[in-house]
Parts: sequence; C-alpha cells; structure tokens
Amino acid sequence: MSLARARRGRFTANYWPGFVDMLSTLLLVVTFLMALFMLSNFVVTQATSGKDTMLSRLNRQLSELTELLALERSKKESAQDELSALQATLGEKDKENQRLTGLLGEAGGKTQGAEERAAAFGTQLDTQKKITNDALAKVEMLNQQLAALRLQLTSLQEALDASEAKNKESQAKIADLGQRLNVALAKKVQELARYRSDFFGKLKEALGDRPDFQVVGDRFVFPSDVLFDSGSAELRPEALAQLDKLANALKEVETKIPPDIAWVMRVDGHTDIHPIATPEFPSNWELSSARAISVVRYLMQNGISPDHLVAAGFGEFQPIDPGTSDEAFRKNRRIELKLTER
Repeated sequence: MSLARARRGRFTANYWPGFVDMLSTLLLVVTFLMALFMLSNFVVTQATSGKDTMLSRLNRQLSELTELLALERSKKESAQDELSALQATLGEKDKENQRLTGLLGEAGGKTQGAEERAAAFGTQLDTQKKITNDALAKVEMLNQQLAALRLQLTSLQEALDASEAKNKESQAKIADLGQRLNVALAKKVQELARYRSDFFGKLKEALGDRPDFQVVGDRFVFPSDVLFDSGSAELRPEALAQLDKLANALKEVETKIPPDIAWVMRVDGHTDIHPIATPEFPSNWELSSARAISVVRYLMQNGISPDHLVAAGFGEFQPIDPGTSDEAFRKNRRIELKLTER
C-alpha cells in the first residue's frame, strides 16, 4: 500500500482510480492463489500422514497375514490396490502443486509488468504536461500578436476612412469643376459655332452663288476639280483667286474670335475610289494629304497663322455619295473646310 501511495503522487486524479482498481483486482487474484496453494499443501500433508498410518496398518496386517496367509490374501491385494490409488493421487497432487507454482510465478511477472507500465504512463504524462505548457505559451504569444494586429487594422481602417472621406470631397470638387468646365466648353462651342456660321456666310458671299461650293453641316465643301488637275496636288492658277477670297474671309473671322477660344481651320482632302499609284503618290492617302497641305500652305502665305490651320488626308474612305457614277465620283473628290475647336 505504501508503494501505491508513493505512486499516487505521480498521477493526476483522472488516472488514479483506474490504477487502484487494477492493483486491487491483482491483489485479490494473488491472495486467492496463495490460499489455494496452502490448501493444496495441507491436503498433501494429510495425504502423506495417511500413507504412513496405512503402512503401519499394513505391517500389522502382514504379520497377521503371515499367520493367516490363505485367509488374508484377498485383503493384501485390496491394500495394494489402495496403495496404488494413493500413489496416483499423490502424483496428481504434485502436478497440481507445480501448476499452482507456475501460476504464482506468472502472477508475479504480471505485477512487475503493471508496475513498469505505470512508470511508463507517468513518464508520458510528464511529457504531455510539458508539451501542453509549451502550447499554452505559444497560444499566449499568438494572442498578443493578434491583439497587435488588431490595433494595426484599427489604425489602417481609420486612415482608410479618412482617405475615403477626403476622396469623396475631392470627387465632389472634381465633379463641380467638370460641370463648370462643361458649361464653359459648351459656351465656347456655341460661340465658335456662331463665328463659324458668320465665316461660312462671308465665304459664301465672297465666292458668289456657285452651286458647286456648298455648306454641308459644319463644313464648307470645295470640289477638287476647281482647285487641282486630275492626279495632281498643285493648285491650279485659276483657283488662286478663290483661295484669296477664302483667306480674306478667314482673316476677318480670325480677328473677331476671342483669344481664349482654341480653334483651328481643318482642311480635309478626299479622293474618289479610283486608285492611284505614281512615284509621287503611291496611294490616295498621299494624294488627299498633299492636296490638303497645298491649301494650308497657300493660306499661310496669305497671312493665316499656322496655329489655326490643320491639314488631314482621308483618301477615298469618307465618300459623301456612295454611288459609282461620274457625278458621285466628282462629288467625292473634294476639299472640306471645318472651323472647329482645337
């Protein structure tokens, strides 16, 4: 029991009841086996004492049988049979005694094994306690790190909220500025449209009532045949007078347009669908661009600021008449003037 109390200190309350039950059961088995062993020894002792008594009795009977040999022969044989039975019984008791001795040895070995297992359980328990303590320390450290991260997230969220509020304020200002700018641009476009209308009116008046000079939407259209020979980008001499009138009308409008309006006169060159492939003009792109540049250069020579001039070539890809007649081709070969914002 002192060994049990000494071991009880190693274990926690969760393991001790089961271990005590196991030791109690083992002790009861050992006690039972010892009692059985003592009983066997007592029986054997009694049997041995009975043997000695029987031998004495037989000796007396032998003496008597010597005298009464004929009469007692049967008794002697019976005594011998009893002696054989007793010897057989004694052999069985010896075997039983050996078996019980073996059982006691096994019980002792089991007791020692139980003690070894208990010691192993104690070692495992100590190791588990150490692992648990390490795990608890790591959990505590992780909790501290998590708290620090939460503080950082709170700071970041506050900074993000402040940034979003500032961004919303900036977006509101930008939207207000954009609205104001759109209003201002709309006013400038309206003013430019008014000046463009005046310019087209003056140009139409200067050029005379010619049906081939047309105002199409926001563009003034010159037929290319009036300004250029076929396949050429050089201005015809008889076209220069018309371009002088164009330059004079543009100068007059140029002085009236306020300097805060960014405007340009875009000169667009167009051809028909007939291809051209010469060393000077490999395609209609080059021909249409060269014609627009020729007009721009002549206007510059007549005092129009190059800041207000743009030359563009569209080749045959922007026709105003999709037909394939000679009249459609003539309409598509043209120079367009467009007064527009820069």
